[in-house]
Amino acid sequence: MKAKRINKIQDSIFGVMSALAFKHQAVNLGQGFPDFSGPDWIIEAAFKAMKEGKNQYAPTQGIYSLRKIISEVYSKHYNMNFDIETEITITAGATEALFCTFLALIEEGDEVILFEPFYDAYLSDVYLAGGIPKFVTLHKPDFQFDFKELEKLISERTKAIVVNNPNNPSGKVYTLEELQQIFELAEKYNLFIISDEVYEFLTYDNIKHYSILEIDKERKRSIMISSTGKTFSMTGWKIGWAIANPQITDAIRKVHQWTTFAVNTPGQHAMAYAFSKLDEYLPYFRKEYQERRDLIYSELQNTLFKPHKPYGSYFLLVDIPTDVEMDDIEVSKELTINNKIATIPASPFYSKSQEGKSMLRICFAKTLETIKKGIENLKSFKSEKK
Repeated sequence: MKAKRINKIQDSIFGVMSALAFKHQAVNLGQGFPDFSGPDWIIEAAFKAMKEGKNQYAPTQGIYSLRKIISEVYSKHYNMNFDIETEITITAGATEALFCTFLALIEEGDEVILFEPFYDAYLSDVYLAGGIPKFVTLHKPDFQFDFKELEKLISERTKAIVVNNPNNPSGKVYTLEELQQIFELAEKYNLFIISDEVYEFLTYDNIKHYSILEIDKERKRSIMISSTGKTFSMTGWKIGWAIANPQITDAIRKVHQWTTFAVNTPGQHAMAYAFSKLDEYLPYFRKEYQERRDLIYSELQNTLFKPHKPYGSYFLLVDIPTDVEMDDIEVSKELTINNKIATIPASPFYSKSQEGKSMLRICFAKTLETIKKGIENLKSFKSEKK
């Protein structure tokens, strides 16, 4: 018999919609990764590392050069300083960093607060760790949260608050004031903050991303998680990290060593090189995505699916026309099959609120041609299709 906790784990909607898109040859604006490769010079760096024989197990905490350059990047961009040996752990993507963090901190019966819409891995991680999820809604159109609602949700069993900044799928970027409010609550009630910041370098309109560790400077209770995949368009390499104080890091590493043990070695060497070129690369990276965000937001205005402007990440949410009598999953399937445009229904990103049933998620980490074709197909949807 399978473990009871597995009964709470749902099949991912992403696999369902991707299979449907493939079957019907639809333009896929659902998949949450680029349809183009990252920079050739990073690939060449990985090849160089392999040719130099860097192909065996890496240290379980990650190679020194990658941890060192990550520390230097955060020192320069955020004025944050970390101990390379005791506070930075390289993981198999942010997904593993999240899994290890939840298992390291959450006990059976602990409550974990999630802001919805949430990245769906959080919910499964809470369940796998034996925790109980609680939800605070980021309400559209601006995806703001009610501070009193958040505090009211805290009980003697609450252990952690999870923040995704910038947020997938809404594109919300938390303000410094919002993060300070969350941190003050965590201080007041002795809670952990698990902060997923994988889109930290991808914000628009000169909006600044603030890290939770800029507030929790002593890292008393905050764990910051990020990855190389989103910044360098190499999601398949699965290289991420967790940054926390030495005590929490020790617990995370204990889970990590018996989960994956180590992360692919040549990829780590290549990403250490990539980060050494970050300041040269970021202006190009941000310009390319600003162009994509502006294009898709502008073009969506001419469809029946009105967009909510994202200020970070490479996702946005669109409202389903109010006269359509289908829910988000039905609409998404209809679009894929009949209009040849794949999206992701938003309801799997929600648990408490019904807002998700009225929206779809669209990914614009695509070539301009793919975006234009996808929007063209979306325009063919007629509201009388109910």
